[in-house]
Amino acid sequence: MLPHAPIASLDTHEVTNQPPPFADIDLWATDTVLREAVSRACGDAHGDRLGAFGRRAGSSEVTEWALEANRVAPVLQTHDHWGRRIDEVRFHPAYHALMALGLEAGIAAAPWDGTQAGEVLHAALTYLLGQAEAGPICPMTMTCAAVPALRAEPSVAADWVPRILAAEYDPDPRPAAAKRGVTVGMAMTEKQGGSDVRSNTTRAEPLGDGLYALTGHKWFCSAPMSDAFLTLAQAGGGVTCFLVPRFLPDGERNAGFRVVRLKDKLGDRANASSEIEYHRALAWRIGPEGRGIATIIRMVSHTRLDCVLGSSATMRAALAQAIWHCRHRTAFQKRLADHATMAAVLADLAIEVEASVQLGFRLAAAFDADDSLARLLTPIAKYRVCKRAPGMVCEAMECLGGAGYVETGPLARLYRQSPLNAIWEGSGNVIALDVLRAMQREPEAVEALHVFLTGATGRIPAYDAWLEGIEFGEAPDARHLVERLGIAAQAAVLIRGDSPAAEAYCRMRMEARAADYGASGAVIDTAGLLSRALPET
Repeated sequence: MLPHAPIASLDTHEVTNQPPPFADIDLWATDTVLREAVSRACGDAHGDRLGAFGRRAGSSEVTEWALEANRVAPVLQTHDHWGRRIDEVRFHPAYHALMALGLEAGIAAAPWDGTQAGEVLHAALTYLLGQAEAGPICPMTMTCAAVPALRAEPSVAADWVPRILAAEYDPDPRPAAAKRGVTVGMAMTEKQGGSDVRSNTTRAEPLGDGLYALTGHKWFCSAPMSDAFLTLAQAGGGVTCFLVPRFLPDGERNAGFRVVRLKDKLGDRANASSEIEYHRALAWRIGPEGRGIATIIRMVSHTRLDCVLGSSATMRAALAQAIWHCRHRTAFQKRLADHATMAAVLADLAIEVEASVQLGFRLAAAFDADDSLARLLTPIAKYRVCKRAPGMVCEAMECLGGAGYVETGPLARLYRQSPLNAIWEGSGNVIALDVLRAMQREPEAVEALHVFLTGATGRIPAYDAWLEGIEFGEAPDARHLVERLGIAAQAAVLIRGDSPAAEAYCRMRMEARAADYGASGAVIDTAGLLSRALPET
């Protein structure tokens, strides 16, 4: 919590010219761009719900939870006091509070429980909570994204999906049937293969009635405290998807599931990631043998949506800190925000955030509508938005100067977090090649993207010229193509949504491009963009 009545009059000097705490902020009411994005994505019915959640997520108490969850890292306890194997991860209570806040608000359940515009509600809840702390979003995302994969095996889904839709958080390590709600993790990559999951060596031995024994390892197992894990292994028919439960139906622990160690990560420290081994771990097959990748991709596409939302939330949190600081600190007889060079930087950062947010919510709307546009727009958006996050957060940190480069403020944590989503669920080359494959094999997806992009033409010449330079056929340079498509997609969603930032985005990203934020020669309405990004208070 914020310290009470800190002493500003010290023996040696008076503490002045420091911004007040950026605390107890209504993350919904102060975010015009978010409210417009939700409305355009047909999420108006959720306004009251999101308003209440935005006030809670921006409260001092939730901010303190985030600090504590990162300060006290998760700890792996492989054995109990008497030497018996338990493989449990222990967390600070603040982590559990954040998990309860998000899951009980409906982050994992909203897309699947019949809620109107459920994907948009999920997107907004994820975006709001992600500004407070991104770590717990990972297990919430995977729990949500597990539903379409689980539905590939109706008998398993009948048991597990209702536990997800319960929208309850129950952290106790016990059988799923005895819990109020569950979380589901993912374990796919192995040491020798990484993204090349076809090279996985984990073996699956059939035991009958859809039950298998798995033997092997996983180099990354996200959220190892989960109640079950979707995973891949080599069965007789090829790479197959499985669900590995922590506890078996008879109430006993799944003795073959063993956590080797937790990862010592750059960021995302509140959330645990691990290496695991399967020693004849019992698992249920999900989908047919040999169709594991096709099955798990149902989960991956949803997690990629949350990568876009998560990076957008990180950038939004950094932007808000930068604007707040620059509006409340003076230098050279003026507020920092009133200096033309600083205003240009802040406005450029604001454009980056708005383009990312509007694209993320357009993508969520495509998921709601089961629109074929999502097939290509998902990897394009992931590539563009997630790659922009580290540089954007770094520039926001620079706006604060040395005050941004210390662990007592939030920018250091945001900066460590910022590279994650570009790596998770496919790094740059994997994503770019996925776009190329889809463009070659899925003509309806190409047509949907083409209609979406061309629907924004005729209003801003810079956009029209940019789009004419994109070749929708074969492209030897995958990254070059996907970057251009990403910029076009962000511009298109701004133009089609009549955003006041649309023309500025096209000028700065297409016409007068610059390597650094604030360095474009384009003339834009900096004051209007900053007021739109964060109202004056």
